[in-house]
Amino acid sequence: QASQEELKAAYRRLCMLYHPDKHRDPELKTQAERLFNLVHQAYEVLSDPQTRAIYDIYGRRGLEMEGWEVVERKRTPAEIREEFERLQREREERRLQQRTNPKGTISVGIDATDLFDRYDEEYEDVPGSSFPHIEINKMHISQSIEAPLTATDTAILSGNLSTQNGNGGGSINLALRRVTSAKGWGELEFGAGDLQGPLFGLKIFRNLTPRCFITTNCALQFSSRGVRPGLTTVLARNLDKNTMGYLQWRWGIQSAMNTSIVRDTKTSHFTMALQLGIPHSFMMVSYQHKFQDEDQTRVKGSLKAGFFGTIVEYGAERKISRHSVLGATVSVGVPQGVSLKIKLNRASQTYFFPVHLTDQLLPSAVFYATVGPLVIYFAMHRLIIKPYLRAQKERELEKQRESTASDILQKKQEAEAAVRLMQESVRRIIEAEEARMGLIVVNAWYGKFVNDNSRKNEKVKVIDVTVPLQCLVKDSKLILTEASKAGLPGFYDPCVGEEKSLKVLYQFRGVLHQVMSADNEALRIPKQSHRIDADG
Repeated sequence: QASQEELKAAYRRLCMLYHPDKHRDPELKTQAERLFNLVHQAYEVLSDPQTRAIYDIYGRRGLEMEGWEVVERKRTPAEIREEFERLQREREERRLQQRTNPKGTISVGIDATDLFDRYDEEYEDVPGSSFPHIEINKMHISQSIEAPLTATDTAILSGNLSTQNGNGGGSINLALRRVTSAKGWGELEFGAGDLQGPLFGLKIFRNLTPRCFITTNCALQFSSRGVRPGLTTVLARNLDKNTMGYLQWRWGIQSAMNTSIVRDTKTSHFTMALQLGIPHSFMMVSYQHKFQDEDQTRVKGSLKAGFFGTIVEYGAERKISRHSVLGATVSVGVPQGVSLKIKLNRASQTYFFPVHLTDQLLPSAVFYATVGPLVIYFAMHRLIIKPYLRAQKERELEKQRESTASDILQKKQEAEAAVRLMQESVRRIIEAEEARMGLIVVNAWYGKFVNDNSRKNEKVKVIDVTVPLQCLVKDSKLILTEASKAGLPGFYDPCVGEEKSLKVLYQFRGVLHQVMSADNEALRIPKQSHRIDADG
C-alpha cells in the first residue's frame, strides 16, 4: 500500500546503505553488490503498477511465468505437468464441493432409561440383569445435494431413511428452483416414499421491501386416505439491524399460527416465540451467549411451555477443530423426563445423538447428564483433542519449514550480510542521536517469546535485531507499518509458521523504555507509555 513517493524514499535510503562504492573491504563489497542488485530489482517491480499487481497476487514466481498459472520453472516438464494436473484436480474438487453444496444429518436415538429406572427386586435372578440395558431405538439419515443447471436454475436432490422400534421407511425428493428476479425465486418439489404416496409442492419467495419478505409453501400429499393439502406462509421483517420478526400461518394436518422475534448480535442470540395451534400450543424463550474466544464457545438456555407440558433446556457448544463444533444439551421436562442431546457438526454434516435417560424428574439423572459430558469433554480435550491438534500443527509447521528451508537460509545470509553493511551507518546514527539525547536502541529481539508458564517447555526462537532497528531511526523516531517485520532489512523469519513478536529496549532523553509488539502490528516509538518506571 506504499505510495510511489514512499517507495522512492526507501529506495534511495537502501541504495545509500548498500552502494558497493561505500565499502572498501572486498567481502563487504561483494555482499553490498548482491544486496544492491536485489534492492534495484525490487524497485523495478514495485515502481511499475502492472508488475506490482502480479507480485502482490502471485509473488516472485508470478513474475517469471507467462499466463495465469503459477508453477515453479525449475522443475522438469513432467513435474510441471504433474503439478498442473494436481492443482487442476484440487480446483475442480473445490468447485464441485461449492456447486453441489452437500448437506447431511445422521441421528441415532438411544434409550438409556435402564440406567436410572430399574426393576432390581423383580429381576434379580434373571441372567444378565445386573447390567443396564441400553439400546438404539431409532435412527434417521438424510442427505441433500444441489446441482446448478444454469445461472438461474438449480436442481436439489434429497432423501431420508428413518427407523424406530423395528419399523422404518424412507423418501426421496427432487426440487427445481428458479431465480425469477433479484427479488424472488420459485421452487417445484416432487417426492415419493414407501410410507406415504407422491408429494407435489410449490414454494415461492419474494422480497416485498428491502426489509420485508414473504415465503409461501403449498403441498399436496397423496396417500391411501386420499389427498391431504397443506399451506404454510411466513412473513418476515427486519425490526432493526440485529432483530427479525416472523409471522407464520400453517394450514393442514397440524394447523397453527406462530409469531417469533429473533435478535442476533456478535455476543448473543435471543429468541421468543408464541404458537397457537392443533395439537400443540406453546410459548418459548431461549438465550445464547457467544464468548469471543478462539474456540467460539457458546452457552445456551431455553424454556418451553405448552399443552404438552414444560421443558427446560441448557447446554453449550465449542469448536474442537477447524471444521468441527461439538455441543451438548440437557433437556428436563414434564412429562418428557430427562434427556441428553449430543451434536457434532463437521463441515456441512451433522451427527445427532439424543439419549433418553429417564421418564421421571430424577435429580441423579439431571446431575449425571450435566456433569458427565463436562468430565468426558475435558478429559478428551486434554488427553486426545489437544495432543492431536498440537501434533497436527507440528506436522504442518515441519512441512512448511522443509518447503521453505532453502529460502529461509538465503534470507538469513542476506540479513547477516545487511547487518554487517549497516555497521558504519548505525555508528553515525548513534552518534547523532547521542548528541541530541535522542532515540538509541539498546537491545531488540524478534521471534517467538515464551512468557506463559503453560508453554515453558517450548523453545524460545529469537534473533538480535538491534542494529537493523537502529538503522531505521530517523530524527529520533522509529515508525513500522502494519506488515510482517520479517521483511525489514536485516530481519528474517526465525520460526516459520509460528507467532512472532518484536521486543525493544530503547533509550530516549536518557530514560529507558521498553515495548513488545506483535509481528503484524504497527509500531511507533518513542512513546511515554513505554517508559520504564525507575521505582520498579
